[in-house]
Amino acid sequence: MTEEEVLAEFRASEALLEGHFKLSSGRHSAHYLQCARVLMDPMRAGRLASAIAAKLPRELRSQIDKVVSPAIGGIIIGHEMGRALGTEAIFLERPTGTFEFRRGFDLTPGEKVLLVEDVVTTGLSSKEAMTAVENAGGVVLALASLVDRTDADVRFDVPFHPLIQITFPTYADDEVPAQLAAVPVTKPGSRK
Repeated sequence: MTEEEVLAEFRASEALLEGHFKLSSGRHSAHYLQCARVLMDPMRAGRLASAIAAKLPRELRSQIDKVVSPAIGGIIIGHEMGRALGTEAIFLERPTGTFEFRRGFDLTPGEKVLLVEDVVTTGLSSKEAMTAVENAGGVVLALASLVDRTDADVRFDVPFHPLIQITFPTYADDEVPAQLAAVPVTKPGSRK
């Protein structure tokens, strides 16, 4: 899938929003990608996951024992990645603020994991999820995502395979431009 084809999927599902948004990272942006909307169509979600899987190196695909995603944003794309790769897909939750496996989900020691996210912005959630996988005995081989919104400063200890990279400017609370500050702010993400 080309970048324009991926963006067409977001536009078709009205998942590319414009306004004034406070992101889960706490930063502000004039654009927001509502991955839940783009993934609400199972056929579209399957196409996007298959496109991510196709971008993964063949050697990596052959090593993956399980797909793990952080809740809530990563659950759908993680499930579809499991389907595309022909492996189980489970997810992490934060019932007390720290990622953990629940619902009978677990990893066997040494199990090789592909961590899958919907959007990666600061990388903090991904790094916390990787720590949870490692604490459960798993080995994170790589990180994959539908969208990479990171800046050049974000680094991971494993290869990162996003389907698309989109760079919309983001601002700290004290950096919001006047024209953006004049627009009422909304917080569409899952974390409050």
